[in-house]
Amino acid sequence: MAADWNPAQYQRFATQRAQPFWDLVDMIHRGAIERAVDLGCGTGDLTVSAAERLGIGHTTGIDNSPAMLEQAEQHGRVEVAFEYGDIARWTSGGDHDLVLANAALQWVPDHHAVLERWVAALAPEGQLAVQVPANHDHPSHLASSYVSHQEPFASSLEGDPPPDPVAVNVLAPERYATLLHELGLREPHVRLQVYPHLFERSADVVEWTRGTSLNRFFRRLPAELHDPFVDAYREELLGRIGRAEPYFYAFKRILMWGKMG
Repeated sequence: MAADWNPAQYQRFATQRAQPFWDLVDMIHRGAIERAVDLGCGTGDLTVSAAERLGIGHTTGIDNSPAMLEQAEQHGRVEVAFEYGDIARWTSGGDHDLVLANAALQWVPDHHAVLERWVAALAPEGQLAVQVPANHDHPSHLASSYVSHQEPFASSLEGDPPPDPVAVNVLAPERYATLLHELGLREPHVRLQVYPHLFERSADVVEWTRGTSLNRFFRRLPAELHDPFVDAYREELLGRIGRAEPYFYAFKRILMWGKMG
């Protein structure tokens, strides 16, 4: 049974998830930004806040989750609108002053082709600002992949569990820097940043991933196996990271920016 995103679960760590977004926004040059798009806008609250902070004339938030868009529409206003769409295929005719994508690109493959389409949407002096997680080698990600190969989940997934999109799709920081240069962006700025999340207990990591990376398993597993999967994942994860109070969760992300010449 397919499962959509759960906005309430995602927002349980709203403060921690927002910090990379604002770090990304701080990379954007202020000025006349008349038309912008936020690809993978989620619940839309950050989209609206960024539009206000940057003084954007009109922003369109795009997402493919009906549940997230339902939440986002509550934030809609004259200068901010939300639409259903596929960020992997999205492009426009060189008429956007800003293309923004926060923690969304990792869900789609072929980043060279996707970024090429996004850059094609930029007007002269237009800016691209993208952030992707790069934490695929942390136990929080490795444990879920391990559990998906165990029974009864492996059989339900027909022996073909969905791979971690971060591990499969996300490139090395230096590759993104080269790619932005090749696509014609001026002075590309790419950095790997570690975000220090201090949780009350190590088990909180389960709730973090339950709002994001575990969704790929929920989409494939029948509803009656969702809770058992989380339980098995919790035991496997805590066996790897221990039962600590508090727990320091180091989360790597890649932030990138570039501007059309």
